[in-house]
Amino acid sequence: MTDLRYPVGKFTYHGPPTPEQREELLHHIEQAPARLRAAVKGLAPQQLDTPYRPEGWTVRQVAHHVPDSHLNAYLRTKLALTEEDPTIKPYFEDRWAQLADTQATPVEVSLALLDSLHDRWIRLLRSLQPEDWKRTFRHPELGAMSLEKNLVLYAWHGRHHVAHITALRERNGW
Repeated sequence: MTDLRYPVGKFTYHGPPTPEQREELLHHIEQAPARLRAAVKGLAPQQLDTPYRPEGWTVRQVAHHVPDSHLNAYLRTKLALTEEDPTIKPYFEDRWAQLADTQATPVEVSLALLDSLHDRWIRLLRSLQPEDWKRTFRHPELGAMSLEKNLVLYAWHGRHHVAHITALRERNGW
C-alpha cells in the first residue's frame, strides 16, 4: 500500500540541480497555485473538512498551509539574498494549522494569496544568477540551506500537498 503521507515520495536532495533541472523546478513553483486551485475546485465544505488521510490534516488545512509555508520560503529566499547566512526562525506548522484563521477563512483567500505570492517569488527566482543559488540561510534544526536546495524542497512541497488532495479525491470518487 502507498504511504498516504507521501503520495509523491519523501523529499530527497541529490545535490545541485543542472540548469535544465532548475528550469523544471521553477516551472513546478510557478504552476503550484494553479494546481492547488484545480485540486480543490468544486469541493463542498464537508469535503474541504475531510482529512486527506487518517489522523492527517483536512483539505482546508492543507489549502491554508501551502501559502503559509511558501510565504516563509519566499522570506527565507529574500533573507539569503540580502544577508550573509542568516539564521531563520522556524515555525510550528501543526500549530498554525489549528489557528482560527485556518478554520474560518474561505479557501479562496489562501488561493489568491498563493497566486500573488508565487507571482512575486517566481519573478525573484528567475532573476537569480548562478552564484545566487549558492547563497544560504541557516535553519536552527537543519543547518545551512542553499537556495538551490530550497528550490528543490519547495518544488516538491507544492506537488506533495496537491497530491494529498488529488489522491483523496480519487479514493473517494470526488
